[in-house]
Amino acid sequence: MASKDWQHPYVNIFKHVRVEDWKRSAKEGDVSTYTDKTLKCSVFRIKGPVPANSYILIPKNTNQSLGLTGRFLYLLFRPTPGKYFVVHLDVAVKEGQVVRISFSNMFKEFKSTATWLQFPFLCGAAKDSVYESTSKSAKHGLVGPAPTSVRWTCLMLDLHYTLSVYLNRHYSHLKNVKLCANMAVKNIFTSDLLLDPGVSLSVAKQMGLTSSQGKGPIPREMSFPVPKGGSWHDLYDHIKFPSEGTKLPYDSFQKDSMHSQAGSTSSRRSPVREETCCVNLSKSVQDRVSLIQQLTIPKLLPRSHTPVVSSIPDLGVVSTHQEDLFSRNDCQLRESACLSSQQLTSRPPCDTDDGGVHVYVNPEDELSTHGEESEEELVCSPVSHAVSLPSSKEGKHEKLLPDPILRLSRIIGFGGATTRYALWTKSGDAVVYPCHAIIVSMEISSNQQRFFIGHTDKVSALAFNGNTTLLASAQTGKNSAIRVWNYSKGNCLAMFRIHAHSLSCLSFSYGGGVLCGVGKDIHNKTMVVVWNTRNVVKGGEVAILAKAHTDVDINTMKVAFFDDTRMVSCGRDNIRLWRVRNGALRSCPINLGEYHSLDFTDVAFEEGNFSDQNIDDRTLFASSRSGHIFEIDYSRVAIKNVRKLTPAQQQHADRSPGIAINSISVSSSFCATGSEDGFLRLWPLDFSTVFLEAEHEGPVSMALISFDSLQVLAATSTGNLGFLDVSSRGYNTLMRSHTDTVLGFSVDGIRRHLTTASSDGTVRIWNMDSLHQLYDFVSEDSPCSVAFHPHEQTFSCGFSSGVVRVFDISSAKLLAEHKQHRGEVVGLAFSSDGEFMYSADSQGSLALYNASEEDHHVIRVACNVVAHGTERAPDALTVSSDSCFLAFVGPSEYIVTIADARSLDELLHVDVSILDVESPQLDSALKVCFSPATTEHLLIATSANKILWLSTKTGRLLREVSKVHKHQCSSLAVSEDCRYLLTAGHNAVKVWDYNMQLHINSQMFIGHSQPIRQVSFTPDQLGVVSVGDAIFLWDFLANAADPLTDSCSSHNAGLTSDLKADAKVNGVLLSNGMPRQTAPLPSSPPRLDVSTIDQVVQEGLGSLSICEDNSSNATVPVQNSGPVPGSSPAFDPRPASSFLRVTDLDDTSPLNTCRTDNIELNQNKPVRPDCYRHFIPRFKSSSLDQTVVAPQPQEAGLTLKAVIGYNGNGRGNMVWSPDQGLFAYSCGCVVVVEYLHTGSQRHFKGHSEEISCLAVTNDAQTLASAAGGSSGSRSLICIWDVQNGTCLSTISYHKGAVQSLAFSRDDRFFLSVGDFSDPGLALWSCENFQLLSSVNPSGPIHDAAFSPSAASQMACVGSQGVYFCLIPTRGPEVDLKVQRVRAPAELGDVELTALCYHMDSFLFTSTNRGHVCAWDINTQHCFMIWEADDGEIGVLLCRGNRLLTGSNTRWLRLWEVEAVQSMKPKAKVCSVQNSMTSVVVEQEIMLDGTTVSAAFDSTMDMGIVGTTAGTLWYINCSDNSSIRLVSGHKTKINDVVFSFDESHFATCSEDGSVRVWSTSSYELVVQFQVLNQACGCVCWSPSSSQDGTRVAAGYSDGTLRIFRLASTEMEMKLHPHQVAVTAIQYSANGHVILSAGKNGLVAVSSTLNGATLRIIKDHKGATITTIQCVNEQCKKFGLEGNEMWLAAGADRRVSVWVTDWSKEKCDLLDWLSFPAPAFVAGDTLPPSLAVFCPTDHSLVVYTGYGVEKELSFYSLAKQQIIKKIALPHWATCISLSSQSQLVAVGSKERVLKLIKSTSGRFQDFLQHSNSLQTCHFSPSGSLLFSVAYNEILLWEVRSF
Repeated sequence: MASKDWQHPYVNIFKHVRVEDWKRSAKEGDVSTYTDKTLKCSVFRIKGPVPANSYILIPKNTNQSLGLTGRFLYLLFRPTPGKYFVVHLDVAVKEGQVVRISFSNMFKEFKSTATWLQFPFLCGAAKDSVYESTSKSAKHGLVGPAPTSVRWTCLMLDLHYTLSVYLNRHYSHLKNVKLCANMAVKNIFTSDLLLDPGVSLSVAKQMGLTSSQGKGPIPREMSFPVPKGGSWHDLYDHIKFPSEGTKLPYDSFQKDSMHSQAGSTSSRRSPVREETCCVNLSKSVQDRVSLIQQLTIPKLLPRSHTPVVSSIPDLGVVSTHQEDLFSRNDCQLRESACLSSQQLTSRPPCDTDDGGVHVYVNPEDELSTHGEESEEELVCSPVSHAVSLPSSKEGKHEKLLPDPILRLSRIIGFGGATTRYALWTKSGDAVVYPCHAIIVSMEISSNQQRFFIGHTDKVSALAFNGNTTLLASAQTGKNSAIRVWNYSKGNCLAMFRIHAHSLSCLSFSYGGGVLCGVGKDIHNKTMVVVWNTRNVVKGGEVAILAKAHTDVDINTMKVAFFDDTRMVSCGRDNIRLWRVRNGALRSCPINLGEYHSLDFTDVAFEEGNFSDQNIDDRTLFASSRSGHIFEIDYSRVAIKNVRKLTPAQQQHADRSPGIAINSISVSSSFCATGSEDGFLRLWPLDFSTVFLEAEHEGPVSMALISFDSLQVLAATSTGNLGFLDVSSRGYNTLMRSHTDTVLGFSVDGIRRHLTTASSDGTVRIWNMDSLHQLYDFVSEDSPCSVAFHPHEQTFSCGFSSGVVRVFDISSAKLLAEHKQHRGEVVGLAFSSDGEFMYSADSQGSLALYNASEEDHHVIRVACNVVAHGTERAPDALTVSSDSCFLAFVGPSEYIVTIADARSLDELLHVDVSILDVESPQLDSALKVCFSPATTEHLLIATSANKILWLSTKTGRLLREVSKVHKHQCSSLAVSEDCRYLLTAGHNAVKVWDYNMQLHINSQMFIGHSQPIRQVSFTPDQLGVVSVGDAIFLWDFLANAADPLTDSCSSHNAGLTSDLKADAKVNGVLLSNGMPRQTAPLPSSPPRLDVSTIDQVVQEGLGSLSICEDNSSNATVPVQNSGPVPGSSPAFDPRPASSFLRVTDLDDTSPLNTCRTDNIELNQNKPVRPDCYRHFIPRFKSSSLDQTVVAPQPQEAGLTLKAVIGYNGNGRGNMVWSPDQGLFAYSCGCVVVVEYLHTGSQRHFKGHSEEISCLAVTNDAQTLASAAGGSSGSRSLICIWDVQNGTCLSTISYHKGAVQSLAFSRDDRFFLSVGDFSDPGLALWSCENFQLLSSVNPSGPIHDAAFSPSAASQMACVGSQGVYFCLIPTRGPEVDLKVQRVRAPAELGDVELTALCYHMDSFLFTSTNRGHVCAWDINTQHCFMIWEADDGEIGVLLCRGNRLLTGSNTRWLRLWEVEAVQSMKPKAKVCSVQNSMTSVVVEQEIMLDGTTVSAAFDSTMDMGIVGTTAGTLWYINCSDNSSIRLVSGHKTKINDVVFSFDESHFATCSEDGSVRVWSTSSYELVVQFQVLNQACGCVCWSPSSSQDGTRVAAGYSDGTLRIFRLASTEMEMKLHPHQVAVTAIQYSANGHVILSAGKNGLVAVSSTLNGATLRIIKDHKGATITTIQCVNEQCKKFGLEGNEMWLAAGADRRVSVWVTDWSKEKCDLLDWLSFPAPAFVAGDTLPPSLAVFCPTDHSLVVYTGYGVEKELSFYSLAKQQIIKKIALPHWATCISLSSQSQLVAVGSKERVLKLIKSTSGRFQDFLQHSNSLQTCHFSPSGSLLFSVAYNEILLWEVRSF
């Protein structure tokens, strides 16, 4: 039985198992046989009051399987009138599960689980019966007992389709069948054939229907008898699933509406196999509406038998073919009539445009049009052999309206032929630059553009006259031409030609009367021409004044502003002065002497445009590629001065390489140069030093000072254009562009982003509103095509190597990389529902991916199905709007294939080469495009310059348009309303009337200088994008379709209603015009290296640029003078307890914000030292709310009870005084003073940022702490009184962080050290903490210490060596003397990282390479070095003759250094080998992280050590033991939860650990560690658990782990998810665990065996942020269940469910959707959070991103929001107390807000140094946890 051939063509199941013997089958209850009068044969009758008690089971043993692989199951049965029946089918799937498919007339609605599908069955009735009439008029199918006139039924069930659509499973075979009462059944059989019971065997033979075609009649032994002359459909019912019924419920078994209408005509029609199924919107319980995935029924034949349309069929009877060609619903029939009239009616060929080529700009500009000759005429041909129908009325308009229908709005691009030309206007408010064949004038304040259009090739030169009223432009190429424009009006005044080609230089005289141009003649010699343009403004002609042919190389030529007859030029080996005299143009070279071989690039006159200066005083400046600047005396034609500019202005400038200068511009006060190294530099006129510079991404090709000398314009050869504001030293980027052809694009309509792929090797993302470049993805591989995901902020890119990569834009992360293709990727597309992705390559392969998963794994790869070659790139694939069909050209260039979009099964082949039999050449297909409004139209552009309309169902040719463009069509697109067609051919874009019913059906638009690669409508249908040489954004001016008159509008309504509803839910429509916010841009240079991305990403991505395009500070190579005083928050008179607005109605307002992007220029920023010892604050994206006022302690509703953890990111942030018993450390911004013998804590709260270091006086009475300042202010040092915990004083001095603090031995002095950003030593008086003295060393300082014996001595170590400091006191004045000594040369280039004193005269220092150096303090000489560690030593501590070293290798070593005292300092440093004989390691201990702080007693027997792992260790050196004193997480904490008895709490972190703590002692009880995984969520088992408490956790690999605390072991590991788990919760009774993945799928898993019981997909695509379960009897909601649970998704949707897990019940109670406006593109939205109210579970509290910042209280009983509480910030976490109606809310602004929900009264608490990510009340409500990054604060709750 290994072969399945025995099952073909069908299997009679009753005969196969010999059901009447009951040996291989079983019966139960009342099962009998009788002879049916209608069928005239013996049938089985199953009856009984309870259907489950009477049944036939096949096979008898449920452990056995039928093993039937037939795709279709046929059941011949008749339901018993007035009774219910049930049928169960157990089906095996290839994934290894068994799925039960049940259908019954008892089921009122469709239900599904992971292993069970339940379908309602709608019983049919006899024709013309009362039941049938009632059913026809009802809007809902009559589900219930079978009617009395119920008929025998042939039910066909497509098992493959059912499993694929509803469960995403692959059908394997039928396992068993269970037929339950009440019914009569004749037989069951399976087959792979689609059989029609209404076609007899004889008719089938006459029609030629054979099994090889995949269809045929019902076998004779299983057919129903039909009297002669009768109709099968009049006597019996034929029900197919998938159903084509039109009544609710859609997901049901019901009779096909077509058959009921066809009646007896069905027997006369040929049985046509259905290739596709209708789009059905399925409605589930309550208000939840979900779109069931649409699939065409895959073909039944092998792929080799795909039907190919080999000829154009004749049209027969119109009524018959209308039903074949078009859909059966009313809307499509109206469309059918419309199309038929235009398609089949003979009419004269349509005329094309009458010569009008549209070139449009902004209306206010009033620019003239200059176009090329129109393209050839359009021919609209009727289909041959057409049958004439009554013609519809002619269109009211003879031509396409409005005219023009497109208007060029914006262009993204700069350059083309040159990047050397960009000009300032006189006012300085606009710049003019070329973009290929178009000249753009852009206002620098608004980025508004206007255009000068008329050139037919790339613009190569521009020139303004002195007052910028006249603009001259030249184009390159063989038809070099010059145009002169009126700049203000934008019209062309004159156009003339003289040069043969390569016109590269233009210059206007100041008055505009003379124009000079340089190009090539026909002999390729340089030709200089001077024109007279004085009369051009008055409409006069342009005359040639003089011209000259020369062999001299000319790079630049300029007319002297003081004399129209004089010019100056420069080039390779020459600088020449020119003059026009007596109609002749003559030149005089400058004697260059030894510089004769230089390559000169640019010339400029001193004094911009002032003409009152004597000619003898004129100075001419010339630049060269060697870096030389020449000052030339113009009158004497001699060199005055030569300077060579070098980057650093070295002393030996003649020997060093100079700056290769490309451009020079001179004003009256300074000079600007643009150089090859990418710098724009501003110099004084003597070029003594650079006083301002800005670095660019590429060589600066042009620099130009504005007329007022306040701004400098710069252009780069990489296509960037920007300007430097001299006064503010800010730089603004005006335009970025691709440097080569743009190959393809894709639009993100939600965020209004545009991504483009170019031949320059980059993929860039643009903001379509601001034109700013947001991201730049660079790879060594060449990108070919791009596609945005329709919903997510991700896009895919195909490369020439065949690699397909998927990127997440917001995180700059590579999500997937696939290498299935061998050739260049020529097509890339997503389905419109976002479920699938497709790619095709030039070698013919086609790939299908699952786009709903983050890894986009491959589903199928088909080879040799796409036409070979790259000419169809980048859009070789097209997907229908309903995501059902995929179309492409292939497997040959003559064939177009339509495939199933979900399986790639081929449905139809159309050969376009035979559609025109009269053509002498074979026509091939170039581009394909589905019509969005109807999936039944496929448009094909062919090589014969035609566009064909084909039916996707039959392959028939519906319409044909010839001579579309002068050249072949390169791209086409259809508007969503099916009214307009967009085509691109060569350099032109055309817009067409889709129905081709006008006399002039198209409008043409030019502007591109190269062939257009792709064109498309924007998703909002308000614009058009075309790409090729640049990116053109057009406004689409056509009015929206009138839904009452448009033939396709009703058809579109079903498709667009969901889109509109979704847009409204999100608070903004795509076409609302609201300003879009750009992606968040960090303050970084334009190019950002992705070294932080993992290795796989680096290989695929290369590098990423995040572009920032607005003002910032430029580099000023001079030091700022004087410190800037720190800022402090203003006094806020607001009382400590305030009230929030509480409203009962939703009062929303639209969000309309704007953000400015900044670009930071190259500044000489200090570089972080290469050592871990130097403190670097943890990166924070949050900012402190300075307006918050904390309540008075006596009024506070929260009291800080405990701080859990230690900040391992600090340096020296732990102090211990064993004699006085003081033990203090920092966590976040809190200083914790802990009493070791009791474990109690006190907290010093005065900082708002992360504390970096601590210091304590020798008497342990005063403590100092340092932390960074808030909002960019200076660091704050707090001085504390240890006894009473009050702050004695504060110090704000250091600009950056504080690296180290120290008190002198006598507690007279206090030292603070700044970090690398502002290295400085500040010495303070401990009496009043006034500054005594300060020193600014040349490099960073890492550590400092006072001498333990001499109060006036101290030392510091840093990057530059060791600093010996002496504090001589002379009365009240203190003069700090510092002597620096470099590190010993034997160590090489090292950092000195730590130090400590030994006895009175020795000093130990350590290095970042593991060395320890011994210094003699008196001689300041290093006399001994030894290698103490393999890594960096960051902690040194010496007591007596014992030295402690702590390093980043985690080793803590104790050294015996007594021998150091006996060594006499020598002139030469003792070698490392010899040193090892003097010092000995006594002990060594490996800790859990890098050592960052240490404190020991005077004998070094015991001490405390802090590590980066967040642990404080008690070290006992006498017995070499270590004990954890304080534990904490090193990385971000994702969750913290109380146990139900509040005795313990659990935390989980990014480091993969789950930790359980004691609530009373705050000590770590147990830790469960999973390596290489992040733990995202954790929960406790319910208190009702009988066999011990458990903790469940979810991990980033999709697994769940259950830990049993009694045994401290992992009890179970589950893997229900394929992506990271984001939420987890035990059910209220503990029977199951609910978990959610990042992809929005919720899994229900058994706690007994770990099996996945159910997958809930309602939130698919949106990350689940919250799951909560509560005990609740739900009868008051009308549902059965004893529990409720909710899930909140990132898409602002909350689902509430009622469950009874013991009965496997889980019903949706409510579905909440909260609206929101447009959000900041790329920014991180606040989470969507929802919780049940603890005191009333019928209330759900929600907060998330929306129109307002607020808490919403939603009543499940009333199904409405009953209360709202306004919030000042977006909430990042919330928790509700079970008592006192309290709500805790955390925010990104670091505020923990305690709110009284009844009144809105609130209090704010600021004790965190980062944004809060979670907060939780204890079950009793007496305690509250709040967490920010790795800081855990435990609060005691009091009423307020």
